[in-house]
Amino acid sequence: MPVSSEAIRAVLAGYPRRPILAVVGSHSALDVADGAVAEGFPSLVLAQSGRAATYARYYRTVRGADGARWRGCVDDVWTYPKFADLAAPASQERLRSAGALLVPNRALSSYVPLETIESDLRVPIVGSRALLRIEERSERRNYYALLEAAGIRTPRAVPGPEAIERLSMVKLPHATRRLERGFFTAASPAEYHAKVDRLVARGTIARADLDAARIEEYILGPVFNFNFFFSPLAPREDGLELLGVDERRESNLDGLVRLPAAQQLELPEAERIPEYTVVGHGTLTVRESLLEEAFALGERFVDASRSWAPPGILGPFCLQSCVDAAGHLAVFDVAARIGGGTNVHLALGHPYGNALWRSPMSTGRRIAVEVRRALDEGRLPEVVT
Repeated sequence: MPVSSEAIRAVLAGYPRRPILAVVGSHSALDVADGAVAEGFPSLVLAQSGRAATYARYYRTVRGADGARWRGCVDDVWTYPKFADLAAPASQERLRSAGALLVPNRALSSYVPLETIESDLRVPIVGSRALLRIEERSERRNYYALLEAAGIRTPRAVPGPEAIERLSMVKLPHATRRLERGFFTAASPAEYHAKVDRLVARGTIARADLDAARIEEYILGPVFNFNFFFSPLAPREDGLELLGVDERRESNLDGLVRLPAAQQLELPEAERIPEYTVVGHGTLTVRESLLEEAFALGERFVDASRSWAPPGILGPFCLQSCVDAAGHLAVFDVAARIGGGTNVHLALGHPYGNALWRSPMSTGRRIAVEVRRALDEGRLPEVVT
């Protein structure tokens, strides 16, 4: 049975006036921690043993003799043998005793089973607990189904490899690094089968994953990840905000596209097929004539999510989009929580968020601003699930 709103309200009733903002130590943890301390909240990173140094050493909070912070943004780090251990009953009790509000990132929903998050994790989540599952493409009620319900264009689905007639993207997980991508492109059934053979031999994909793979048309055009924020505390007409836009840097794909075609052809055959593992992000702005369409997509997503999984999207979400030759947007991926590229804006803020708030407004800080406002107005249950 899903964790009820009544159960979360009962937990919040025993929380201190100034809760701790907690986040799993990966993905956008630094953005969350920086935003928390910017708004006067303690920050807590939940790390895995052997992967804690970034937070426990290099970005740890350092205070002067007077107790004032002069360096760092991570106030505390708790380590676990495995990330999933943070959901153990004793760990949950410790989080509740500390007054932790958990900000979900992709690491949380990747390392902790979704069933555990939905039904057993009795720690308040700042955002939409029930929508985290839509990011799993193997689910029937995934983000493609939600986007269709919202009337948002997505790349056309291809029913199977034998139906490939033009350049298409095949989406499936990496064979061994299950949280990463084993994506590849193909323009014909013959190319599909040839690449499958090479990628299986290389250890990039597993044949067992192909039946559940998503095949969709490849839209030629630039990629823009729109980082939105929806506030249930504001009047509905003011609830949606665009904070910023980013793009991905993807493993050897970015190296390949920097080479002239003649040099690409000189590479060993195995190196000519790019891998799409996300390793970084860059910041972007878009033509202002595209902003109205982007906002329209965001509004449709917010409205559709409310009936899909009440109370709908809360806080940050990301619509990963591309622009076709006619200048129109299509959404090919969704993050129903803080997106992976927001660290590029920490402390400095997002361009569009800054223009709206007249102050450096990163996603991490915007989350903390929302929590602070909810506390001030006695409405914290409205921004957590």
